Amino acid sequence: MVHQYNGSKFLLNLIDTPGHVDFAWEVSRSLAACQGAVLLVDASQGVQAQSISVFHNARERGLKIIPVLNKIDLPAADPERIAEQMRTTFGIDPSEILQISAKTGKGVQEVLEAIIDRIPPPRGLKEAPLKAFLFDSFYDRYRGVISLINVQEGVLRRGVSYNFFRLRVELTVSQGDKIASCHTRKRYEVTDIGIMHPEEIPTQNLNPGQVGFIACGMKQSSEAHIGDTLHRLGSEVEPLAGFQPAKAMVFAGVFPVDNSDFPKLEESINRLMLTDRSITFQRESSAALGQGCRLGFLGTLHMDVFRQRLEDEHDANVIITAPTVPYKILYQDGREQVVSNPTEFPEAGDTSLRVKEIQEPMVKASIIVPEDYVGELMDLCYQHRADGLEHRYLDAGAASAARIMITCLLPLSEIVTDFFDQLKSRSSGFASFDYEDAGYQKSDLAKMSFLLNAKPVDALALVVHRSAQEKVARHWVKKLHQVIPRQLFEVPIQAAIGRKVIARETLKALRADVTAGLYGGHYERKMKHLENQKESKRRMKRLGKVELPQEAFFSLLSNK
Repeated sequence: MVHQYNGSKFLLNLIDTPGHVDFAWEVSRSLAACQGAVLLVDASQGVQAQSISVFHNARERGLKIIPVLNKIDLPAADPERIAEQMRTTFGIDPSEILQISAKTGKGVQEVLEAIIDRIPPPRGLKEAPLKAFLFDSFYDRYRGVISLINVQEGVLRRGVSYNFFRLRVELTVSQGDKIASCHTRKRYEVTDIGIMHPEEIPTQNLNPGQVGFIACGMKQSSEAHIGDTLHRLGSEVEPLAGFQPAKAMVFAGVFPVDNSDFPKLEESINRLMLTDRSITFQRESSAALGQGCRLGFLGTLHMDVFRQRLEDEHDANVIITAPTVPYKILYQDGREQVVSNPTEFPEAGDTSLRVKEIQEPMVKASIIVPEDYVGELMDLCYQHRADGLEHRYLDAGAASAARIMITCLLPLSEIVTDFFDQLKSRSSGFASFDYEDAGYQKSDLAKMSFLLNAKPVDALALVVHRSAQEKVARHWVKKLHQVIPRQLFEVPIQAAIGRKVIARETLKALRADVTAGLYGGHYERKMKHLENQKESKRRMKRLGKVELPQEAFFSLLSNK
């Protein structure tokens, strides 16, 4: 946007970042391209857990932070108390905090002026070799990959047009700058260039400090590596400090309800991945569900959003398996293996693999909640195997409205199910939750298989902690008992770890009245028919195969 201040015009490039913890990578990517950050805090709710995470991320990058209190027009707003809370939490001087109302527009002008006054402008030299930071990209069906860049030094030019007259026909040839990527070493020619205002406005060049877009003939989104440094061809430069690429935290299998729709599903997923670079893709096949894909997501919300886009934008009817996290398997010979698919997890008691230990990913969780709900949330954390639980007050001297920050180590597998829903339920919606990666830790885990008539169903395999194996086994076995259609023979439904059966339900057989047509006669005649029926059912149970229909899978996995 263009803002006029003290008689001068300033071009401001603003990036709005999401607040949910699943999109922390998007926040990190945005901060890497900026010179400053506006820390927005709700004047009625106070500091949230994700606000603390974003604040420390921005401070580690050395960015100038402008604290702002929003929604001061609400009746429940308490700016003085929240300002004191920001002082104790972040060490911010309350006199530097701007108070605004985005609804009424009050104070917004002061925020724009503070951005100009407090955040130093970019200091790049036009004469220096070209150095541009690539921080985002999107796909255009006509121009290919469009990259969003921040020019740090040098000038990037569109090029000069030359006119040729041949056979009374005017030909125009445009030669743009030739650039190269420090990451992929590929070469490109700039065909289009401009700034975002907020729509695309073509320009002849981009100067140091400017943010804009370029089109240079990239065919695939994978070529636009987020965090890459672009330079002029033939002029080598030192790459800019990038950041860690997106790391998938949650994996799930995606299968079409109708197996013949797999090519269409794969094409739909590839199209969505053009605009969402954080998703990992791998083909997968299941004996029960057929051909499908195993996708990696940043979190469960990210997974739900992607599923919704598949259904809304591409009219896909899919089955998504239970979400899992990547586990690390350490073997006796020193090998390491990361397993994200439960079917590849080693079986309990299989000594041939010589597994030394199994590690699961851990996260450092931060929960901010009013004091009245602390007991409930501590109990919730302990139920999900929390370790190192600590708490401290955020509002010093405000006992009537005191808020407490709970920190602990939690297994990632415990928070990808219904942890967030329970958190909001037990705190009446007042709790905020954030987490960050804390590495791997040794854990007592096992693979749980589900058997129908002694035949395992690979798509239902789970990795569970030993302490919760009975509870999980009973829950899933009861759900299977509800969705599996009855057969002509009795079907045992079992949950097993290795060779040990943990839980069992029996699906009764459909019974036909084989004696209905026998009128009169001796009693032994009816018993003969009944014995023949029993023998036939025993034979069917021994040789029969239970097919779990796609509708049953959809009902089972759509509402866990």
